[in-house]
Amino acid sequence: MLNIFPMKKIVAITFLATVCGLFFSGCGSAGKLSNDTFKFSREDKMVLGTYAALPRQPNGRADIDQLIEQLKELNANTYNWLIWQNENDWADLQLFLPVALKNRIAVWVSLVPPSESKPIAKWSSEPYGLDYIKWSEEIAKLSLQYPNLVVFSIDDFVHNLKTYTPEYLGKMMTEIDRINPSLQFIPCSYYRQITPDFVKKYASYLDGLLFPYRAESEGGNLRNADLVESEIARLRSLFNGEMPIYIDVYLTAHSRLGASTPTYVEEVIQGGKEYADGVLIYTHPNPVSDAEKYQIVKAGFSKK
Repeated sequence: MLNIFPMKKIVAITFLATVCGLFFSGCGSAGKLSNDTFKFSREDKMVLGTYAALPRQPNGRADIDQLIEQLKELNANTYNWLIWQNENDWADLQLFLPVALKNRIAVWVSLVPPSESKPIAKWSSEPYGLDYIKWSEEIAKLSLQYPNLVVFSIDDFVHNLKTYTPEYLGKMMTEIDRINPSLQFIPCSYYRQITPDFVKKYASYLDGLLFPYRAESEGGNLRNADLVESEIARLRSLFNGEMPIYIDVYLTAHSRLGASTPTYVEEVIQGGKEYADGVLIYTHPNPVSDAEKYQIVKAGFSKK
C-alpha cells in the first residue's frame, strides 16, 4: 500500500476523517461529532471518487439524494465537490456533508481560480469569489463541523501562480492551520507545470497533488494510458517520493484534446489504482448519457 500521509502534515497522526475509507466509532447526540469519530490509518482503502458534474434538480440546486445513490452504486468512497456554476453550491455543500457523513463518503471541496472566474467565465466560486484567504478560513471551519470534509482543492492551480504566490499561499495555510491543521490542501496540478522550481517554491505548502493525466510527456492526448506509471514516477522523484498523488481521469471531453474512450478510462483507472494514491473521475458520470463509462467506473472501483 502506498504511503497516503501528506507531506506537510505528516506529523498529524490522528485525523478527524480519512480521504478514503472511513472508520466509525459512533456519533454523539443530536448529530454532534466528537474528535474521535474518525481515525486515519495506513491500512485504509485508497481514494476512489468522482469530481464535479453532480446531478441537479430542475431549479439548479444539487440533487443530494441522487448523488449519494450514484456514489454508492459506483463503489466510490470520495466526492470532490466543485463550487461553481450555481450560486447555491456553497449552501448545498453544507446540506450534502451530513448526508455524505452518514454514508461514509469523504468530501473534497474545489474552487475555481481567477482564470475560470468572472469576468472570464460566467460563474465564480460563490459567495467569497477570489478571496481565497476567506475561503480557507470558511472551509476550515466547515471541516471542524463535518469531519468527512478532508481536502481543500483549487482547479488549474498551477496556471494561476501569479495569484497563488508562495506568500499568498502561506496566508491561506496560516488560516487553515489556525483552525484545523488536519484539513489537507491538494490543488489541481498539471504535469508540465510541476517543475523543479515549482517544487522548490510550493512543496512545503502542499499535502498532495490532484494530477489530471493526459499523457503530456508525449505532447498530450486522451488516448495513451501507458504513461501513467512513468509520469507518476517522475512526479514522485521531484518530491523525493514524499508527495501523495491522486490521478484525475478524464471521463468527459477536454476542450483541446477531445473525448476519451471507454477503454482509455478503464486503463487509466487501473493504472491509477496501481501507481497513484487515489483515483478521481473527471467528471462524475451520468448513468444515462455516460452509461458505458459509468459501468466502467463502477467495475474499476469495485476491483481489488
